[in-house]
Amino acid sequence: MRHALHRAFLILTAALVAWPSGSVLAQSGAPLARAAASAAAAQPAAVVRRISMDEAVKLALEQNLGIQIERMNPRIQDLAVAQARSLWAPTVSSTLSNNSTTNQPNNAFSGGLTRVTDSRFSTQFGVSQVLPTGANYTLGWNSFRASSTNLFNNYDPQLASTLSLNITQPLLRNFKIDNARQQFATSRKDRDTADLQLQSAIAATTRNVKNAYWELAYQIASLNAAQQSLDLSRRVLGDNEKRVQIGTMAPIDIIEAQSEVARNEEAVIVAQASIERAEDSLRALIMAPDSPDYWSIRLEPSEEPAFQAQAVDVQAAVRRAVDNRLDVRTARSNLEREDISIEYFRNQTMPDVNASFTYSSSAVGGLQLSPVTSLNVGSIQRSVIANRSYGSVLGDVLTSTFPVWTLGVTVSYPIGASTAETSLARARLQYEQAQTQLRNLELQIATQVRDVARQVQTNQKRVDTTRVARELAVRRLEAAEKKFAAGIESSFFVFQAQRDLSQALSNYVRAVADFNKSLVDLEAVQEAPLR
Repeated sequence: MRHALHRAFLILTAALVAWPSGSVLAQSGAPLARAAASAAAAQPAAVVRRISMDEAVKLALEQNLGIQIERMNPRIQDLAVAQARSLWAPTVSSTLSNNSTTNQPNNAFSGGLTRVTDSRFSTQFGVSQVLPTGANYTLGWNSFRASSTNLFNNYDPQLASTLSLNITQPLLRNFKIDNARQQFATSRKDRDTADLQLQSAIAATTRNVKNAYWELAYQIASLNAAQQSLDLSRRVLGDNEKRVQIGTMAPIDIIEAQSEVARNEEAVIVAQASIERAEDSLRALIMAPDSPDYWSIRLEPSEEPAFQAQAVDVQAAVRRAVDNRLDVRTARSNLEREDISIEYFRNQTMPDVNASFTYSSSAVGGLQLSPVTSLNVGSIQRSVIANRSYGSVLGDVLTSTFPVWTLGVTVSYPIGASTAETSLARARLQYEQAQTQLRNLELQIATQVRDVARQVQTNQKRVDTTRVARELAVRRLEAAEKKFAAGIESSFFVFQAQRDLSQALSNYVRAVADFNKSLVDLEAVQEAPLR
């Protein structure tokens, strides 16, 4: 029986020593699938999906809800830009009306015997627009046809048309920038910021997916180690039971072996739960919740965390992060946004000087009647002396036969402190505050990058030391097994050596996983804040 126990320890020791340093999860030629199968042994059969790191990242970019939410923000800001641009869109108006009025004559010049009826059919068309130069114009075209029973009207029916234009151009205030241009420029900056926030969300999610992937791989490796420890303790228990049966060991010595089996069974149960927890973390990052197999599918990494020593250039990493990190670019975009506000409020403190130009051209036509030669209404006789058609009226309007124009300048300036001056002072303080926040952010980034780089270097040293500790634990187990086989040491020391080896193995796997995760963090921290 001692020789059987000896062979069991040699098999486990050989398997543990055979672990390559570049692939900490490969044990005795068994891939991660063996550990994953052990985790699923106590559960109903489920579909297992082996997935690589690149596949996990690709799925996250397509299906992660956080990224989908952030993708909506640029589209929302596109609408905000379009809304700001719509302030310069022309407005067209038109009016069509027909009016009739009947009045009782109340003096000799009322123009009727018992009643005076006036009818008017009019049309109006206009266009108004605010221009990107700050100017605004209004163009109108009015026409009407009027008839009346008033005997003193010169035209019956009367046709009239008027073309009018009014332009106002700011010369100081609102010349270089006004409220509409401020809103448009600000909305474009917000659009750029939305893009940066989307890129930041993508970088953060990519980092979280990679770390969750390595965590799942680590938990599977931990289960594999726990299962091997359980198998070994069961072999030892079986061997001790046989020794008790043949009388070479006291029955009380079995209790220690049973206790070791129970402890290892607990470790396997905890490791299985940890795998499920890591699976759920990765699942939430890369899968769509509405997938029919969202909770039933099992995820299994097809890659194993490997260790490869890396030289870290801390200063270069800090420079890249300070120059190009997304939160720094966002802060600089906010500074430019404050610049727009300062420019606008500085412009608003200027005098309000506006140049205006008004022009109109009108003409009248219709049936022109002869002049009134008597105030006796009953004896008035009038005849048609001319007939000017609507085409003739339009010709007079378009050729500016009867023009009216006005050119002027209006100046206004408030006395005392104005609201614009207060707003300008506040905008300057906010700009200074934003500059200080940017410098503080750059300092925080440098500190954070240095800390993550330090973690890479620390984890790299941990891998080296835990590898040595693992090898020494293997040797100690060999020595304890030989002493036990020779009868000079109890099984307690064998179990203790086996526990130490299991812990050393777990520490090594943890160190390698942490090293790979810190490399992911170092890459991510140069692009976006860690969150």
